[in-house]
Amino acid sequence: MSFIQAVLLGTLQGLTEFLPVSSSGHLVIFSSLISSTTAPLYFDVSVHAGS
Repeated sequence: MSFIQAVLLGTLQGLTEFLPVSSSGHLVIFSSLISSTTAPLYFDVSVHAGS
């Protein structure tokens, strides 16, 4: 995962955290759109802890 992808996914997590829909789902869908692989588990945990 590149730095740009991490920034985009972190921003998406922050913007969608307050919505009553799954922000984790947004991370999975968006990461698959911008890359051929999904974000690593430690990245998901760290952005959830940050928000």
